[in-house]
Amino acid sequence: MITITPAAAEQIRVSAKQGQMDDLAMRIAATQNPDGSIRYGMGFDDNQMDGDILIKSEGIDVVVSASSMLLVQGMTLDFVELEPGSYQFIFLNPNDPNFNAPNEV
Repeated sequence: MITITPAAAEQIRVSAKQGQMDDLAMRIAATQNPDGSIRYGMGFDDNQMDGDILIKSEGIDVVVSASSMLLVQGMTLDFVELEPGSYQFIFLNPNDPNFNAPNEV
């Protein structure tokens, strides 16, 4: 399962509308680097391939290849302000050795 936060879903919808890609699924891809960390990619995709997994989260259709799903299972995609005025998608993935879980209150 992949979770998309409401903030990420809203930004995906805005980007899709701006790029006139409202009807396309969001593809998330992941590859493992030699040090074990995970590199991510995402973009709108109109090509579903054999073995792709379709997930719906926060009203967003997400397509992931079977090989990427092994790396992103349990991940959360968020859209946050990292610095004042600087927003970015972040991948909160417990499968990534560089992942630091947010402190629980």
